[in-house]
Amino acid sequence: MCSALIKIEQPLADRMRPCNFVEFFGQDEIVGEGKLLRKLIDNDQLSSLIFWGPPGVGKTTLAYIIAEQTKSEFIKISAVMSGKEDLKKAIVSAKELLKIGKRTILFIDEIHRWNKAQQDALLPYVENGTIILIGATTENPSFEIIGALLSRSRVFILKHLDEKDIFKIIKYALKDEERGLGNNKVKISDKTIELLAGLSSGDARVALNGLELAVKAKNKSGSEIKNDDIKEALQRTHLVFDKQGEEFYNLISALHKSMRGSDANAALYWLARMFEGGADPLYIARRVLRFAAEDVGMADSRALLIANAAFDACHKLGVPECNVHLAEAVVYCALAKKSNQLYTAYLAAAEDARNTSHLGVPIHLRNAPTKFMKEIGYGKDYKYNPDFNGTVDQDYLPKELKGKDYLKK
Repeated sequence: MCSALIKIEQPLADRMRPCNFVEFFGQDEIVGEGKLLRKLIDNDQLSSLIFWGPPGVGKTTLAYIIAEQTKSEFIKISAVMSGKEDLKKAIVSAKELLKIGKRTILFIDEIHRWNKAQQDALLPYVENGTIILIGATTENPSFEIIGALLSRSRVFILKHLDEKDIFKIIKYALKDEERGLGNNKVKISDKTIELLAGLSSGDARVALNGLELAVKAKNKSGSEIKNDDIKEALQRTHLVFDKQGEEFYNLISALHKSMRGSDANAALYWLARMFEGGADPLYIARRVLRFAAEDVGMADSRALLIANAAFDACHKLGVPECNVHLAEAVVYCALAKKSNQLYTAYLAAAEDARNTSHLGVPIHLRNAPTKFMKEIGYGKDYKYNPDFNGTVDQDYLPKELKGKDYLKK
């Protein structure tokens, strides 16, 4: 949000919305120097875009910056609060601006909230260039946005902000005297800022508004903001993400070991400690997914399906709705029979792979796509298993490893 549009009653997160890339922190994978989206903006070669990512990571901010950098008219629509009538008004405005050579960026926040008919109504104007669409969504576009619109747009994935990026954003807000808290002479240590960054779950809006609330609660010029003030402002009672990460990794270790020990109640408790403390549910889901293969493995292959379904649910639903999906996966893995056969077998195979990488593939197992390869023996004497009844007498390992049993009991 540019300075001329700032109002003092706006939340700090809105006041600090950047207008250019100098003020924008994070998402270097897509807007860093030389990256595709940055080049499209710098070269003024923009087409319709979909920004997919969690809340507070810069989707709306990027849309504002793009409009500012490309000198385009910016129209924002919330898919929750608007429909076809709002779209018609935006199109009329865009057509008038085109007559004087000015483009319009139509930003639709939470575009996944629009139904198929509403999304269909966008298509003609995206196709003929009346508008440049920028849609923002927290949901997987392949599930929530119609294929025709998706094929006419370029999708960019935004990730949770790193703590170091949120740290920079907070420091910038504390320094800025026009839009931020620079005139308030706020005292806050770097350690406390690190705490705030860690407790914000990768969401810059949460961090800035939490900081503002803590400052207002103090209500004393020059009073120092301390850790307890930040925790109270964010309503966090547990320090899940400390700077060194020790407590965080202690919790995930306790969850892992409780599942391995088949204690479903303890596993649920440690899951709740992490989830309620603000841990990224996708991180937890990834660890459970790993556990399902490493510690349960072939003893109950259904565990992997359930863990994967929980990961998918976390991706689609997010906080807080995905808590029960994680709980189901954790309890199932805790109660399932355990086997590390796959884990140890792969380690043994990997060691052999590293030590014998010079060994060639047996010639009867090699593919022979050309006449020359067939002539020199590739694929010769290979026995196609479906053509035989019962066991086929055929080796599949290099002769130096013949008889290896990685899955031995």
